Amino acid sequence: MVGLGEERHEVLQVMDDLRSADVDFLTIGQYLQPTRKHHAVMRYVPPDEFGGLCEGGLYQGLPDGVGEPADPLVASCRG
Repeated sequence: MVGLGEERHEVLQVMDDLRSADVDFLTIGQYLQPTRKHHAVMRYVPPDEFGGLCEGGLYQGLPDGVGEPADPLVASCRG
């Protein structure tokens, strides 16, 4: 989940760590605050940034990068 205050380099590091653990399927989605009692959304990640994260997955060795659809509600990187 993104939108909780993370930096791009942190997301890419997690992707790298997961790949090192032989993970070959990754789903990235926008955090949406379910109620006012839950953590607030720090930032809405625009769709083009999801594409960039998926390209980062390809660079880091996730076999197929991102599947479809690649948007704020779901982006899957799978092998």
